[in-house]
Amino acid sequence: QVQLVESGGGLVQPGGSLRLSCAASGFTFSNYVMGWYRQAPGKERELVASIGHPGGSTNYADSVKGRFTISRDNAKNTVYLQMNSLKPEDTSVYYCNIVPGILGSWGQGTQVTVSS
Repeated sequence: QVQLVESGGGLVQPGGSLRLSCAASGFTFSNYVMGWYRQAPGKERELVASIGHPGGSTNYADSVKGRFTISRDNAKNTVYLQMNSLKPEDTSVYYCNIVPGILGSWGQGTQVTVSS
């Protein structure tokens, strides 16, 4: 069955960096546009970055443009999110899934907390 396992979150100071990973299985990863979403407490889940196939064209939410970079390794069925210049407002649980919509169910996500 479809599995999406996010990792790499943690506590980081403002201005710091983190690299998130999402390992996918149970579907043909290379056939799908993949995205990173985030959801903060009391807020709706939002798409922050997506990466196409096979050319890997990328799109970003305005709030993260220039700071976050999404990439994928189709050989490893993994999508990454490099997050630089982190701000307190980036604090959220981060999830990966296909774009648009979802495949299977949401994974457990990985918590990113940006605080001094």
